[in-house]
Amino acid sequence: MSVNELRISDGSLEVVVLPQVGARLHRLRAFGHDLLRTPADPATHKDDPFFWGSYVMAPWCNRIDADPVRVDSHRVALGTNFPDGTAIHGQVYARPWDLLADGTLRVRSGGDGWPWAYEVGQRIEVMGDVVRIELALTNLADDPMPAGLGIHPWFRRPLLLAIRGDSVFRSNTESEPWPEPVGGPFDLRVVGAMADDLDGTWSDLTEPPVELRWPELHIRAVMRTSSLAGYVVAASPRSIDAIAVEPETHAPQGLRRMLGDEPGGLTRLDPGRTLRLQVELAIDRIDPGTATESVLGSP
Repeated sequence: MSVNELRISDGSLEVVVLPQVGARLHRLRAFGHDLLRTPADPATHKDDPFFWGSYVMAPWCNRIDADPVRVDSHRVALGTNFPDGTAIHGQVYARPWDLLADGTLRVRSGGDGWPWAYEVGQRIEVMGDVVRIELALTNLADDPMPAGLGIHPWFRRPLLLAIRGDSVFRSNTESEPWPEPVGGPFDLRVVGAMADDLDGTWSDLTEPPVELRWPELHIRAVMRTSSLAGYVVAASPRSIDAIAVEPETHAPQGLRRMLGDEPGGLTRLDPGRTLRLQVELAIDRIDPGTATESVLGSP
């Protein structure tokens, strides 16, 4: 299949978006280098939607149980879309989105196994050395809706990073109700290599929550988010030449957390209300002598 590309650029930064495939970022280039895991053929995103580029997660992020569950007067019955048997990353990551005249991308969904109708909007801007992504999730139903937002970028290796979170849920597949203080390989508060095969969620974040460094390219990116992004999920599977670093409004198993009054649950979004999330990546060149050192200080 052919896939239309929307290009947004300013100076040394360029973003390529695929409206037909979840309005996802196919490419993020800085100073001539790809920073995302980008396939040679954009159509690959359609066949393999979870492990390339960067995509929107809504109306929930990460995993929730696929088994039917009651939420107030509604029955949520999603079914699984992932080999581990969960319902993962929401419903809009690969659906066609509309491109509006003002440059906003929009999709409507829900009213099925997810019984609430909703709309997701995304606006992407490139301004000098900053990429800004603004997300909006609006409840179109007549009853409160569980709601969550996030983005799922796969950043190319070799990569050094810092996630400045003081607490962590050590597993996203068997997410415990409460986080614990970071320690060992989960203490990523200073820029360094992330151990292989971690898949956790960091909370109690400080500013800026994420720093990324590509030493071989002499490029750094600092990620800042709006206050609702209280969690950063990161996964470093050794089988993939990239690391996922995902700002999210809730922790994994967000529906279970909301229903059980655990920390990190989905937001109860009233009819007509909108949940918003903003993510900024400030990207610049760094001196080769400081490529492996943080210039933002230690925790």
